[in-house]
Amino acid sequence: ASFPTKKHTRAPPNTPTRFTRDGVESPRRTHKQARALQTHNMHDHRPIELEEGWDTMAKGITKLKNLLEGLPETQFTPEEYMRLYTTIYNMCTQKPPHDYSAHLYERYRESFNVYLSTQVMPALRNLRDKHMLHELVKRWDNHKIMVRWLSRFFNYLDRYYITRHGLNDLNDVGRLCFKELVYAELKRPVKDAILSLIEKERDGETVNYSLLKKVLTIFVEIGMNSLEAYETDFEAALLSTTSVYYRKKASAWIEQDSCPEYMIKAEKALLEESERVTRYLHPSSESKLLKAAETELLATHESALLSKESSGVSSLLVQDKEEDLSRMYRLFKRVPGGLTPVAEAFRKHVEEEGMGLVRSSEGAAAGASGDRAGSGGAAGSSTPAPTASRESQDLQFVKDVVVLHDKFYAYVQKCFENASLFHKSLKEAFESFINKGVAGSSSAELLAGFCDTLLKKGGAAATSAAGAGGEKLSDELVEERLEKAVKLLAYVSDKDLFAEFYRKKLARRLLHDKSASDDHERIVLAKLKQQCGAQFTSKMEGMVTDLQLAREQQSKFDQHLDNLRNSSSSNLPSLDLNVTVLTTGFWPSYKFMELNLPEEMEKCVSVFKQYYEQKTKHRKLTWIYALGTCHLTGRFQAKSIELIVSTFQAAALLLFNRADSLTFEQVQEQLNLPEEDVMRCLHSLSCAKYKILLKSAGEGQPDGSPKMIAKTDVFTYNHAFTDKMRRIKVPLPPVDEKRRVLEDVDKDRRYAIDAAVVRVMKSRKVLQHSQLVVEVVAQLQRSFKPDFRIIKKRIEDLIAREYLERDKDNANLFRYLA
Repeated sequence: ASFPTKKHTRAPPNTPTRFTRDGVESPRRTHKQARALQTHNMHDHRPIELEEGWDTMAKGITKLKNLLEGLPETQFTPEEYMRLYTTIYNMCTQKPPHDYSAHLYERYRESFNVYLSTQVMPALRNLRDKHMLHELVKRWDNHKIMVRWLSRFFNYLDRYYITRHGLNDLNDVGRLCFKELVYAELKRPVKDAILSLIEKERDGETVNYSLLKKVLTIFVEIGMNSLEAYETDFEAALLSTTSVYYRKKASAWIEQDSCPEYMIKAEKALLEESERVTRYLHPSSESKLLKAAETELLATHESALLSKESSGVSSLLVQDKEEDLSRMYRLFKRVPGGLTPVAEAFRKHVEEEGMGLVRSSEGAAAGASGDRAGSGGAAGSSTPAPTASRESQDLQFVKDVVVLHDKFYAYVQKCFENASLFHKSLKEAFESFINKGVAGSSSAELLAGFCDTLLKKGGAAATSAAGAGGEKLSDELVEERLEKAVKLLAYVSDKDLFAEFYRKKLARRLLHDKSASDDHERIVLAKLKQQCGAQFTSKMEGMVTDLQLAREQQSKFDQHLDNLRNSSSSNLPSLDLNVTVLTTGFWPSYKFMELNLPEEMEKCVSVFKQYYEQKTKHRKLTWIYALGTCHLTGRFQAKSIELIVSTFQAAALLLFNRADSLTFEQVQEQLNLPEEDVMRCLHSLSCAKYKILLKSAGEGQPDGSPKMIAKTDVFTYNHAFTDKMRRIKVPLPPVDEKRRVLEDVDKDRRYAIDAAVVRVMKSRKVLQHSQLVVEVVAQLQRSFKPDFRIIKKRIEDLIAREYLERDKDNANLFRYLA
């Protein structure tokens, strides 16, 4: 159109607009000038009649139409604009019956209807497809120009008449005319033309994005501040055709493509739909359009896609296809509930991998047991020592579990974006196999043993890779492995059992100076405390603190002995003595045995007792000789050898300084120890690797097994003993600590269940049996998973001890007794 369409500066509503030569409006003339013209007409005392005034307006409207149609026509001059505006002003401000506001409002509407019917629609009816779209965009733009300028000519109607009567304003009237005469007739063919272009674009053809955006803008603008027209007349059909299009595509892809190939195509299609919205669709369509595509591409075929043979989710996990797994997560998180099957497949795969480790470890343990049985085991002790191969198998199992956890935890972080659903699946999978135990050993025991190996001197090298040649691990690597081992504890149900095993091993490391680093010990305790709570590590922290205080105590005791030497006191021990004072509540319970100490040792103990009683009051010392270590010098024929032995072994050997031979009963009587401990002690000195004592059958007794101790045996000092080393450590046969730990844990669990039941009943007063069990389990599950049968027994015991009573009328109802 030749009509000027430049962007103009709006004048105030009551200010007429003046045109410059280049067509840009300038608010020079004011409303007072229009009023001056009206006043001049009033001085003529002749009102403007309807037809007379409309003739003037019709000429202006015709000129505007010619400009829009591109016909030869001059531009509006400022005088013409003022004449048209003033004509409407005068006709609306005349006194009745010459106030023609209502008539002008109707003729304003009629002007659009005539133009649209006679010139716009004929130009559009004979066009199809994109030609129709181009013409529609042109006609809509022209119509908006016509509405803008006619509303300025008739502006006085908007200011008073329309506002007073609550009618549609002039802009709305112009748009409604277009909607009723043009849009209503063309919306269907226009919609079909747009959908045809969109389908062509989906099939790879190039389309005019600008044209599509302009046409769809008409659907939005025609709604006049509402998306109803866009949603009803176009979007609904778009969503329907989108579903049909992708339904056909998905049916073809699912048959011919593998799961990764299908997902690549689906992800590309969804990305293209999102870009389509950016290019020309209304933003409100994005979520609906993507949902329609996702339903057909993902939700409908999810089961078939995930279970595809050799390329489904299980195969992707087996083949470690991280990129494809990430794509699968990104796609199916769009679908409500779409990740649940993926997480379930992930859980099953992790569980199967873990069970494979369990079966492999059990098979190796069974093979090792068969080899030992075939070769014949050493006799003479109540519990044969586990072989190095068994220990390495246990370590290897824990290492394999750590590697497995690292692998799938990385999957959860990278492929599954740390989603809680997959963390839950990983947790359930590990809990299912890690709590089954391996070859009679619980996971709590194996995990505690793994940590012990890392923390004791020379043990970290044993946990290094098989191909590493047992090389020493750096501190950083040790800390990393300890942290990973502690993470596995989250999946162990019997955390109290782990705590007891770990405490036993920690005590051995601390008391026998086998701990590689105090810093590592504290780091592990800090991690355990963070994961399991302060109560879990309180005793262990007390043990570490005890040892630190004991070192300070020993330093003060050594200074005390130096003072005695300087004063030439006769109350000096003949031996060097190191004493570690422990707090009973922190350390594992040890069996107290009243050993008859040799005279040399007895004097040392007496000196320390006197010193300790001077320093502290109201504290009782209980000597645990089973934990002691002695350094003796054995004077043999070949050479003297330093012997590192336990206190029990030292006491037994020192007996032979006063006698050449002793019977078993004599040794037991002089040591005042139980038979089992004497047997273990003598076996280590006469039947094991280092035969410091010679064993022979008693008089009149048949010779027994060289690897067994009998009560009738006689023992003599072996003067001919020798060894290539000048210092040797004589170990005692190991005691079955596992059975003792299990007994202690079982006892502690009974107390814990009793306490939990009493706590619950004290707060609830009256409770049903089922609810009581549920609440007790909830309180204890962070430490261990109690057996329902044991809970029932403990309830019965508390009833017998009159903590609870059973309701007379309802046997399943309990009452708390204060």
